[in-house]
Amino acid sequence: MPNIHISNVDNNPAMCFDTGLDPRSFARTKMSQSLIEQGFVVNPDGSHEIWRASGVNETDGSMRVFGPVFPGKRLDILLKNDNLLQNTQQASKQDALQAVVSWMKAKLYLGDKRSALNPGASFVSQSGGVFFAPEYLSNRCLYVEGFQLDRYNCPDLIDTDITAFCAAVMLYEIFAGFHPYPSAEIYQDMREGVFIPMHLAAPDLDSKLSGIIQSALNLPVSKKKKEKTKSGIDILTSLLEILVNKGNAVAEFTSLFKELPAEKKEQIEKERKLYLLKQNSIINTRRFVIRNKYLLAGIGFALFFFLFITITTARNIAMRPTTAGMSPGTVVSVYYDAFSSLNHFLMDAIIQGADKRDVRAAANLYAVARTRQAHEMSTNPPIIQAKAWRDAGGVLPAPDVFGVTDLVIEHLGGNDDDGMLTFRTHYYLWTPDEGYPRIRTDRLTLKRDRHGNWRIIEILRTER
Repeated sequence: MPNIHISNVDNNPAMCFDTGLDPRSFARTKMSQSLIEQGFVVNPDGSHEIWRASGVNETDGSMRVFGPVFPGKRLDILLKNDNLLQNTQQASKQDALQAVVSWMKAKLYLGDKRSALNPGASFVSQSGGVFFAPEYLSNRCLYVEGFQLDRYNCPDLIDTDITAFCAAVMLYEIFAGFHPYPSAEIYQDMREGVFIPMHLAAPDLDSKLSGIIQSALNLPVSKKKKEKTKSGIDILTSLLEILVNKGNAVAEFTSLFKELPAEKKEQIEKERKLYLLKQNSIINTRRFVIRNKYLLAGIGFALFFFLFITITTARNIAMRPTTAGMSPGTVVSVYYDAFSSLNHFLMDAIIQGADKRDVRAAANLYAVARTRQAHEMSTNPPIIQAKAWRDAGGVLPAPDVFGVTDLVIEHLGGNDDDGMLTFRTHYYLWTPDEGYPRIRTDRLTLKRDRHGNWRIIEILRTER
């Protein structure tokens, strides 16, 4: 039995609300305050009365609130009738339509007075009267009954907008034969307007009525985008103008539909399948991105970082100095010039397998020079090349002089066809804080690398 129902209390019929709470829990949660919470009984002529609970009793270990009876049927039960969902008996649909129309009228009659929105908290009589149960009490009972979600109302809407939306969901269910938001992600679907459009769900329904229902279901999206749209009161009024005839009777259910040619039905069915395919693809992709935005952001950052490193590395490799286009003798000469200018990057590019003591010495001295220059905040180079110092007169002492002078290069053997050459060099090496040069003799072996460029593969040195 539903938790909100009509039952006998002391041999008299009453509206009953089974809270599912034992006496202790009922007291602890202060549910006794529901005794002063008001509901409404709206009469067919528009007048209304305030409804309040009469008392509390205990049934089967749980507390039950009861009050004056209202002779009617629960609106949500009318909507969930098996015949209604199976789209077989028009009488059930007519009853449901009559109930929803009465519910809409009652909401308009109440105006600004706050009343329960969930159809499970409303009872509708055959004469068109409507009972709106106390909201807090009915929500508790519906939750116990298993209605963890209100499947008829969007939490983002207020005032008459939410009433119009609720009415549209109920009418959609009546005319289409299924709920517009059947998935577990119902509130997200409502907010994003994810439902089969009315003209595809019930293609033979009156086009004006279909358009009004569609606009009501789009209210959450329109409000979010701040688009100009009909107000809730305008939507409810427009619906009633179509659903209620001049004699104040509800329109016959069948009169709201028109017969469609077979070709038109086939075309609409194809359009519906295509719409569902596109919608599912777009929605699933968008929600996957939303659910995994932090993961995707991390992956994107990692990918960007990887590409940045890859591109930077490739650029650095492309800009790295090489010996391309240099003759063997030029390679030897450039090596010692780079040593003098502390260009350890070029020295490293010339060396392939040979001892790199010269490269490390140039790199260390370069680091010391840069540090000293930064510390002294000077634009003048702290190290003077030995060749420039010699050309300027070569005055001793020379504490800041470094480099090679008096370089002599001698070809010892090998030729281009063999791909290997040997050279001997004689030179003076001047170093900082030394008043005399070191006299060196190097034996250099050059070989072509896999790119065909000449590189030094061995340095044999004598020094005095």
